[in-house]
Amino acid sequence: MAGFLRHALLTVGLVIVGLAPLAAFAITPDDLYQSRTIVTGQGEENRQIGFKDCLDRVLVRVSGDQRLLQKPGMVDLRDKAGSFVDSFRYHDRLEGIPIHDEQGTHDRPHDLTCLYKPDVIDKVLTSLDSKPWLGERPTLTVLLATEQGARHFVLTADEGRGETMRESFANATGPLLMHVAFPKAAQLAELGEDVLRTADMARLDRLAKQAGGSQALVGSIVWSDKELGWIADWRLADHGKTYRWQVRGVSFDEAFRVAIGGAAQILSGNGQP
Repeated sequence: MAGFLRHALLTVGLVIVGLAPLAAFAITPDDLYQSRTIVTGQGEENRQIGFKDCLDRVLVRVSGDQRLLQKPGMVDLRDKAGSFVDSFRYHDRLEGIPIHDEQGTHDRPHDLTCLYKPDVIDKVLTSLDSKPWLGERPTLTVLLATEQGARHFVLTADEGRGETMRESFANATGPLLMHVAFPKAAQLAELGEDVLRTADMARLDRLAKQAGGSQALVGSIVWSDKELGWIADWRLADHGKTYRWQVRGVSFDEAFRVAIGGAAQILSGNGQP
C-alpha cells in the first residue's frame, strides 16, 4: 500500500508540473536547514555516522555547492558533526511491519532527520569560503534524448516508456529543493532528437518556459555495454554562458542526480560542475 501511495503522489506531482507554470518555488529556513539520511537503528554509533552524512547533505543543500565535500576542512567538521545539530528525529522505515524472529529493533532501518539553526550552518559555510543559496529554487524543464541500442525516445510528460525516469528525476530534486517539468510530446513536434542535441540554448529555454519551467536542462543519455552503464551529457545556460558536464558508466538514477547537482552548482553561482 505504501508503495502504491508513493507512486501515486509522485505521479500527481509530475502531472501538475507538466500542466502548470511553476517557474520557481519559494523556500523557508525550516525547509532549507534540514537534511535526512538512512541509519540502522537508533544507537549512538550509527547516529554519529548519520550526523556526518546529514552535515554533508545540509551544506550542499544550503549552498548548492557540490565541491564543498572535497575541501580539506570537511575532515575536522565531520568529526564534530553532531555539535552542529539543533535537533533530530527518527522514522522507522519498516513501520507497521512486525520485527522478524532474528531481528532486533537495532537492526531496523530508520530515516534520521537533522534540523539546524541557520546561523550555525551559515558560519560553517563561511569557514569553507562558501555562502547560502537563498531565495527561490527554479523549476527546470528537462529536455532529454534517450538511447539504448535500437531504442530511442525523447523524455516527455506523456511518454509511457519514461515513467521510471520521470520518477527518478523527481527523487533527484528533493535533496536540493529543486523541481523539474517535462514537455508534452506535442510541444516537441518540431524538435526532433537530433535537433535537441544541437539546438542553441536560447531556443530551448523558450521551449522550457512553454512547458512550465524557468529554463532548460538539456541532456542525452546513452547506454554503453563497454562501461556497463549510462553515459550522460548535460548542458544548461546561465547569464549568457552555456555549461556542459558529463558522467559515465552509471545508473540513470545517478545520472539524474549528477544532472540536478550540476544545475544547482551553476545556478547557485558556484561555477562549473
